[in-house]
Amino acid sequence: MTKINTEAIVLVKNGAAESAFERRAITLDGPKPKEVVIESEAFGLNYADVMSRIGLYREAPPLPCVVGYELVGKITQVGSEVDPSLIGTRVLAFCRFGGYAKHVVTYDYAVVPIHEMPAEEAMVLCTQAVTAFYMADYLAPIHEGDKVLIHAAAGGVGTILIQLAKLKGAEVFAKIGDERKAELVKKLGADHVINYTKSDYAEQINQLLKGDRLDTSFNPVAGSTYKKDMALVGSGGKVILFGGSELSSGKWGFFSQLNFVRKMGLVLPIGLMMRSKNILGVNMLKIADNRPKVLANCLNEVVKLHQEGKLQPQVGGTYTIDKVAEAHAALENGKTTGKLTVFWD
Repeated sequence: MTKINTEAIVLVKNGAAESAFERRAITLDGPKPKEVVIESEAFGLNYADVMSRIGLYREAPPLPCVVGYELVGKITQVGSEVDPSLIGTRVLAFCRFGGYAKHVVTYDYAVVPIHEMPAEEAMVLCTQAVTAFYMADYLAPIHEGDKVLIHAAAGGVGTILIQLAKLKGAEVFAKIGDERKAELVKKLGADHVINYTKSDYAEQINQLLKGDRLDTSFNPVAGSTYKKDMALVGSGGKVILFGGSELSSGKWGFFSQLNFVRKMGLVLPIGLMMRSKNILGVNMLKIADNRPKVLANCLNEVVKLHQEGKLQPQVGGTYTIDKVAEAHAALENGKTTGKLTVFWD
């Protein structure tokens, strides 16, 4: 099989962003029958990358490794079962790690043509928009009149969830931790802005609900927020967990992990049944592994929504390749809004 000599931003050790990465030469295997090779123009950052860097993402490959789930670039090679006319096509693509490389090998179903769309705009439509669409439209569809809580509402997934919820006619409770983000979530359609640094977010929401209950919580935080959300949702309500960012702030290693689990408590299925409440877990890496057609469909749907003017990607910032550590630190610190994209030289 033909080898591809390229370069990548390699995660060489766990820890602080400024010392975790090195730019190195790497070698990839050529494409298998249903795969394509993409020369990368840019790649996106996701919070799972931060969790991998600090050693808290169990799915991450062993070190040293290349993380990253998405990129924009041109197809340069195709496998024997892929239409050769795709060569030269500029695409937005998913990959199963390896996204921080100058060349990426991925499956043909994991790409969608984007023509002249700016890379930083297209990047929003990959991991984060697909995650939002999968949850809000496929797994647990939002309905008109639903009361929806969105944690990290100014982030990449959150900004898309607000828009999807408003397209369905839902009432949106947008949770933020920085008042400077309030204007953004209001602009996107949030009905209520909840700043959890001012007072307990559950108390704020209960005051707004006036005895009513939420229908859905989209929660990438978990930990101490899980029990609060379960109390906020009513009969038929759903708490959708798609991350554990509260864990990343732990400073005591294994003991922090134990405390994270303790805060979430013990879940008894019969209790969920009796209260008619639901907990749904989302790991898009597993969806990609086991239900790739679902992933491909969600990717095509969000690109279509954008083309129809129904989704406005929120670009949080762009960085040059030598500023990867700076981008990682910004994402980890929670000071960013929207999507962060890193461009190759």
